[in-house]
Amino acid sequence: MRTVAVTAIVVAALLAGPAAGAPVDFKATISRLDATQRERMTGVSWQPGCPVALADLRLLTLTYHGFDGGPHTGRLVVHRDAAATLVGVFRRLYAAGFPIRRMRPVDSYGGSDFRSIEADNTSAFNCRRVDGTSRWSNHAYGRAIDVNPIENPYVTARGTTSHPASRPYLDRRRARRGMATRGGALVRAFQAAGWGWGGDWNGARDYQHFSANGR
Repeated sequence: MRTVAVTAIVVAALLAGPAAGAPVDFKATISRLDATQRERMTGVSWQPGCPVALADLRLLTLTYHGFDGGPHTGRLVVHRDAAATLVGVFRRLYAAGFPIRRMRPVDSYGGSDFRSIEADNTSAFNCRRVDGTSRWSNHAYGRAIDVNPIENPYVTARGTTSHPASRPYLDRRRARRGMATRGGALVRAFQAAGWGWGGDWNGARDYQHFSANGR
């Protein structure tokens, strides 16, 4: 009877799946944009005349560590030729325990880069120009990403930011959770992928920004 009871306990444990608090493995999928996603993006983060077609974009769904210490599922829209690279980057970040505040396509914020930053949202594709120019941003190609933009602000050459919540992070000498720092997990993960970092720019610096061509 004792053998039967032990066997029953083992079977029940296997059927129950991972125990509460057990580590969650990193998961990622790369998929084409479905009709619902295309409709949600059109006229918001994408419009006719953008330098990349919707058919060339991919939706990444992946696991990340939140600031609460728990696993979360995020979504990014990126160019198809950057998709596998970015999965590799976020796999490294997950293994390192690097925290990310949230990760949603910018359409959740009406396509507004400002609103997405205010929400401390990590996002990639957005068909927009570089501020103050007629030049397409690398985000318009799906080959750039902004990570934890409150902790990693765009800082003007005068040392200012447009986002009040980012002011404590203008001093980059003290590393805090979620920050992009030279030699830190976030910067190392993108360097390993061959992507450049806006924190290395001269003059104005964009600490949140990583891109395939370094711009």
